[in-house]
Formats: sequence, C-alpha cells, structure tokens
Amino acid sequence: MTMKYPFSAIPKRGPLKWPNGKKVALICTFNLETWDMVKDTDKAYYAGGPPILPDVLPGNVADFPNFTWREYGQRVGIWRLFDAFDKAKVPASCTINAKTALIRPDIANAPKERGWEVVAHNYEQGELLTDFAKDPKKEREIIEATLKVYKEFYGKPAKGWLSSSLRGTVNTPGILKEHGLIFYCDIMNDDQPYLLETDHGPIVSTPYTNEINDFTILTRRGHNTDEFRDILKEELSTLLSEAEEQGTGRMMNVGLHPHVAGRAYRIRAVKEFLEFAKSQPGVWFATREEIAAWYLETGHKGHIV
Repeated sequence: MTMKYPFSAIPKRGPLKWPNGKKVALICTFNLETWDMVKDTDKAYYAGGPPILPDVLPGNVADFPNFTWREYGQRVGIWRLFDAFDKAKVPASCTINAKTALIRPDIANAPKERGWEVVAHNYEQGELLTDFAKDPKKEREIIEATLKVYKEFYGKPAKGWLSSSLRGTVNTPGILKEHGLIFYCDIMNDDQPYLLETDHGPIVSTPYTNEINDFTILTRRGHNTDEFRDILKEELSTLLSEAEEQGTGRMMNVGLHPHVAGRAYRIRAVKEFLEFAKSQPGVWFATREEIAAWYLETGHKGHIV
C-alpha cells in the first residue's frame, strides 16, 4: 500500500477560493488524549507524552509527575478551554483517542453536546502507528478498533484522522480511505489542503501543525502568555494579508492541549486571540470535514495540476 503526493510550490498553483469569499480557514484543535499509566516494557515510556520532568523511567514503572501533569488537562484544563470557546461563541475541532471515549465519557461528550467536530485520534495516545510500520495488519487492527469505538460512541462514522504524535505510516492514508474517511491531518507541509493519492483513491490533507501549537510555543520554546497570543495573531495576520494579495486562500490550525493552554495563567492568550480572529472579516471558522468535502467536490479543480 502506498501514499504519494506531488511537490507543488504555492506560487505555481491555481487560486483556492474559499466559500463566501473568505480568506483564511481557521481551525482551533483541542486534543482530547488519554495515556496508559504504565506499559509492559522495560523501555522508556513517557506516560503523558514528552516529559515535563526529564528523568526517563521504564514503561513498567509509574511516572506520576509526568502522568498527572497531563491528567490536569483532563480534570481541569479542558473545562477552562470549553468555557473560553463557549463564551467566544467559537467552535473547536476536537481530536479524540478511543480510550478517552471509553474511560472519560464526560470529556468525549462535551464536543458532541456542542455540535462540534470530532476527529479520530488513534486508540491510545502512547501507542504509535509507526511501531507497526512493518506490520500493516497490526496497524489496520488499531485503526479499525479506533473507528469502531468512534462510531459506537458518536453514532456515526469518523470522517478524518490524526495519528498519535502524528506518527502515521505510508499505509495509514490508504487504510483510512478504504474505510470511508475523507481527510488526514498528519502531513504538515502546507498552508492549503491538497490531495494525497492512495491505492484506494484520494484523501484530503488538512494539515495539523507542530509549529502553531501550544506545546511547542509554550513548553518546548518557553514563550510567555503574551508572546503566545502575539505569535497566533501574527500568523493569522500574515496569512490574511497573503491571501488578499495573492488571491488564494490559506488554512491555519492552532493546536491546543488542555494541560498547556488550559492553565489558568495561559487561557488569556487563547481568549484574546479568539477575539482578534472574530474581528477579521476574512476568517472562516471551519471544520476539517467542511474543508475536505468542499475541496473534494470543487476546490481541487485547477488548484494543483
């Protein structure tokens, strides 16, 4: 099974005309993730993802500082983010591990109650599809198990996918397309959607980002609350300006993690960015499904040839 896409320099493309004359499709993504406390392995395992404390423990030893740092996001931070977006009257796009739906149904139900988009995001956050890059049968089993939980919980099939830690394989898009999904978020090389070709037909790349991402900006690079807000505003302002000058639309994704942006001293940055984005008439608060469905139907025609 293969996945391929063309190299395409953005000045060489046809214009991308968003619906209603909008300039930038803006997606704010909440990552509703769940990690196992321990794994049956002597190898290093970061319960809760990349560590806030650097001491590496084997997977079969509970890492309480790193696990509970992340768990704060589930217990407190996510509710602060939901509240901020509710008050701003802006929808978020939520990615969710199957395990979150199974053991944290309050969190999984929150976007459902709001009518927000929910994107399948692997079975459990600490299990990477790249661990099975040479075992497509096992990868398929994980994807199918994830999609089964999603359909049972939300009462409809998933339309899109983000892999844990963006660690998909060359097989992932084809497996997703085979199961009826229309968009894939792991490929982060563009400010516009485009088609990924698979053995089962095209699937739309709707890029996530590790760059415009609270974990990168605040945790890895150590920017403060004001700088985080200003980075988001600068990115959006530049994309709006480029879209206007060049006559072709852009996409912007903001990656938000409840244990990072959901802290009390950081939520102001999110609120102030939302108010700025709402003040820009060229902004389309879009879902990935809306973008992918539109692109498949009409948007790709003459865009990248």
